[in-house]
Amino acid sequence: MSAIEVEGLTVRLDGTLIVDGVDLDVAEGEWVTVIGPNGAGKSTALRAIGGLLPFGGTVRWHGVPADRLSRRERAKAVATVLQSPVVPPAMRVFDYVLLGRTPFIPPLGRESATDLAAVEEVLAALDLESFAGRRLETLSGGERQRVFLARALAQGAGILLLDEPTSALDIGHQQEVLELVDHLRAERGLTVLATMHDLTTAGEYADRMFLLAAGRVVASGTPAEVLTEPHLAEHYRVKVRIIEGDRGPLVVAVRG
Repeated sequence: MSAIEVEGLTVRLDGTLIVDGVDLDVAEGEWVTVIGPNGAGKSTALRAIGGLLPFGGTVRWHGVPADRLSRRERAKAVATVLQSPVVPPAMRVFDYVLLGRTPFIPPLGRESATDLAAVEEVLAALDLESFAGRRLETLSGGERQRVFLARALAQGAGILLLDEPTSALDIGHQQEVLELVDHLRAERGLTVLATMHDLTTAGEYADRMFLLAAGRVVASGTPAEVLTEPHLAEHYRVKVRIIEGDRGPLVVAVRG
């Protein structure tokens, strides 16, 4: 069964068509990555799939139309990690991760022992226990990204949407975060839909990929089927050499 089904997705921002009839699907436990040049509509499509933007077409999570679910039901089904989450000033790590439990806390109610235990479990899983009392602004980029991921995991959702999860990280922290996501996917049975800029890194972690250009899907399949020299030359307007790697194609830009 598909965890995510998207049919004819369209999104307009300020009257401009950004996403134009996108179809995609993600199976239970699969990692699918959306790639594309700047302005292709990757992040906009992901935000719409996550219920954060109005859209046309159909989005189903586990067979249920997303627009039929309440805000709380959506938050229990899907967790999204945006590129630059809004962080309240002076907020400490534990309190920020606890925000992920909001869908389970009644209006005007307080967090339960179950909510607190869920946060403690996630902090332990991501090796963040020693950071619980730290303010987010004191953390490094890699540490902050782990905290953002921890909040998403605290929601307990089975679908994880990641918008450029490594865009602000150096190469060491990029690998650290992605390896962690992949480990948690295997351990918890998570379904992952991501957008990524680095093509080689995207191909190493994704089971399948969708290439967007001008808001439309122009290629889909395994990384080896999508990351080809003709595809990248046409849609990125760059000359590349594709080298077969141990875990996926290696994309090397070469001078024309």
